Amino acid sequence: MELCSIASGSSGNCIYVGTQSTHLLVDVGISGKRTENGLNSLGLTGRDLDGILITHEHSDHVSGLGVLSRKYHIPIYATEGTIRAIRNSSSLGKIEEELFIPIQADNSFTVKDIVVNPMRTSHDAGEPVAYRFRHGKQKMAIATDLGTYNDYTVECLKGMDVLFLEANHDVNMLQVGPYPYALKQRILGDRGHLSNERSGQLLKRILHDGLQAVILGHLSKENNLPELAYETVRIELVMGAKGCPGNEFPITVAKRDEVSPRICIA
Repeated sequence: MELCSIASGSSGNCIYVGTQSTHLLVDVGISGKRTENGLNSLGLTGRDLDGILITHEHSDHVSGLGVLSRKYHIPIYATEGTIRAIRNSSSLGKIEEELFIPIQADNSFTVKDIVVNPMRTSHDAGEPVAYRFRHGKQKMAIATDLGTYNDYTVECLKGMDVLFLEANHDVNMLQVGPYPYALKQRILGDRGHLSNERSGQLLKRILHDGLQAVILGHLSKENNLPELAYETVRIELVMGAKGCPGNEFPITVAKRDEVSPRICIA
């Protein structure tokens, strides 16, 4: 099983997860053309997709969904709350009803040879989820737009081989930045986004010897920097000192406007 971030950031998110026979996208928050270019770089086209998994209805996660689903008639997996919100969005255009496949948090489903297990998140959307994937003994998770985390989140993310984890903002950059006060409070709140520090603190709780790679994603363009996210999370791990020094642990940062390197489970 492999993972590849086609785009990740506050302005658009699209992540590929697949095996030799199954090809999935998590969110399509960029244009159809950019999505297809990203798939092409992986040797795929939209015709190869077996499904699109939507975390929630915000535009940076669904803006290209209408175009891509209409062109290739790709099944769309999302919670009932997210489906309702997508149907009520005038910007996405008409999407065929039969393409929507309702899912529920904590109820796993299978797409060919990948088992998908959604998990609840605390983001300010209709009914948001993150996703865990299993192929044989291989496990990976994509957890962004978390808002906050708790023991449930920790338990859900334990035992992964690969983890794509939100590190949205630096608290100081956000507080002194140009955003309106209300927006700052939303981002900092329990239904907003994980800061770099909180991302590192969550990672400390789920770190284990079998975790092969962590990709930090969904970075804010205005309130974060890739180097800052990386270093802040690394320092949190060093402070945790669970026998895995932060400077030796395989952490990368997903690129905002480019396809990131593929991550394959060994």
